[in-house]
Amino acid sequence: MIKRFLSYYKPHMKLFYMDMFCALILSAIDLVFPTVTRVFMNTYIPNNQWGMMIRVAIVLIVLIVIRLACNYFVLFWGHVMGTRIEKDIRSDLFKKFQSLNFSYYDEHQTGKIMSRLVGDLREIAELSHHGPEDVFISFILLVGTFILLCRINLTLTLIMFPLVILIFIFTLSIRRWMTRVSRKVKATQAEINAQIESSISGIRLMKSFTNEELEYKKFDYNNQKYYRSWFDSYHCMGVFHGGNNALIDAVNIVLLLAGGYFVMNSGMSYGDMTAFILYLSYLIAPIRRLIQFMEQFQAGMAGFERFCEVMDIESSIVSPENGVIIENLKGEITFKNVNFKYESNEQHVLNNFDLVIAPGKKIALVGESGVGKTTISQLIPRFYEVNSGSIEIDGVNIKKYDLHSLRSNIGHVQQDVFIFYDNIIENIRYGRPDATDEEVYQAAKKANIHDFILTLDHGYLTQVGDRGIKLSGGQKQRIAIARVFLKNPRILILDEATSALDNITESAIQESLDKLAEGRTTITIAHRLSTIQNADEIIVLGKEGIVERGKHEDLVKKDGYYASLYRKTRMI
Repeated sequence: MIKRFLSYYKPHMKLFYMDMFCALILSAIDLVFPTVTRVFMNTYIPNNQWGMMIRVAIVLIVLIVIRLACNYFVLFWGHVMGTRIEKDIRSDLFKKFQSLNFSYYDEHQTGKIMSRLVGDLREIAELSHHGPEDVFISFILLVGTFILLCRINLTLTLIMFPLVILIFIFTLSIRRWMTRVSRKVKATQAEINAQIESSISGIRLMKSFTNEELEYKKFDYNNQKYYRSWFDSYHCMGVFHGGNNALIDAVNIVLLLAGGYFVMNSGMSYGDMTAFILYLSYLIAPIRRLIQFMEQFQAGMAGFERFCEVMDIESSIVSPENGVIIENLKGEITFKNVNFKYESNEQHVLNNFDLVIAPGKKIALVGESGVGKTTISQLIPRFYEVNSGSIEIDGVNIKKYDLHSLRSNIGHVQQDVFIFYDNIIENIRYGRPDATDEEVYQAAKKANIHDFILTLDHGYLTQVGDRGIKLSGGQKQRIAIARVFLKNPRILILDEATSALDNITESAIQESLDKLAEGRTTITIAHRLSTIQNADEIIVLGKEGIVERGKHEDLVKKDGYYASLYRKTRMI
């Protein structure tokens, strides 16, 4: 874990070494002042050496200026280095999130994911800056101070040092407790973030059902857990800091008694006693710094552990080395003996499923909820991996295709269209980020939304609000269709693309979808059977797989399962 954490310093070693050098200078200068004080009190003042005092004072002023510059570098550039490391870690984590399977997002809340990306990594940044610096400075001050104390009075040093060691022992004894409460804080912080994200996202639904009290109760539950985790954390901190401060105060009392005895009975000078007190305070300072480091280390490493948990997840869906790049896709899709179940379910959604879709054909999948219609559409671009069997496109197993190339040739239009918090032109351009403005306009025209956009005050630059709240359902659907026109895939999947729309809007959107489907292998999933009557073939699915297939007219005449579904939809 530590080795993995330290690897993030490699791109920033030049800045790291400069930071450590400045920390070394700071430590060395700190060790000078008590010695100078001792010389002043033992030599310069008793002997009236005013000129020497002036010269030494000038040297000390120069050292203060150097110390000021080193302090600035450590505080500014040291924090910059920590923030750069945080940026690198966050970039790696975001890339990892992009590579994870859909199944990960089926099981994890958005708020918890955001907590790992933001909250956890901020403390890692603080640790990456202050950690090495605190340990290095503390080591220099402890070793240097111990040597100088021994030179002043070895016996007094040997009396005092066991008490200092006792402080270290106390610090180490609290470490496990600190680790446990730090992890608990991280976990509860993720939970409350997830709950808040869920409540804010569903604010309109909450108000429509007047469930403000219910949402508050859920929030209050997580808020209390969050409070309790910090309560335990602060309790630990209180014991930790209070105990250390008490031990440090005890060290000072022993020093006053023992030092006073040596001054009265062993000829120890007041200058030596003053220097000893100053150096012992310098010895306490790195101990305090190490105590702070221990607290920061536990918090930072708790965040880094949560980072590593995600980074160590093995994605089962990866692009093969030297994967096949698709150049001229025809669009034939073949399911061969496919079995599939979701990780959270025990029962298979698809059992020994076989299906061949000819290139350029328009097929429709119909059936009751839960029979696998959407699952089929998500298996084709490898959003999920089949448990057994295979799916082929143009005779090649989809696992052999380069994953980016495969998905670039498949377009989705879903019922629940996601619109980004951005303007209209960028939402459409998402279908192909390198598209020109003119290409975006042409895609919008094909989707029959161009004229509407021009009626807006800011046209294509109109901001659409969070998740496109300023747009109607039909307008969002047309933007989704424009995206796919821009992407221009060979395979098109329409998953309940019009089921949430009114009949008039559905009719208008259907024209755009028909235009989009021209010349492409198209799979349409629909509950409204009126939208699929022109399909080349309708596949009727049941719990046991395909129960009927054929054209609309033939299936109606057959008067089977599809005919009964059709009659039910006409009655609605």
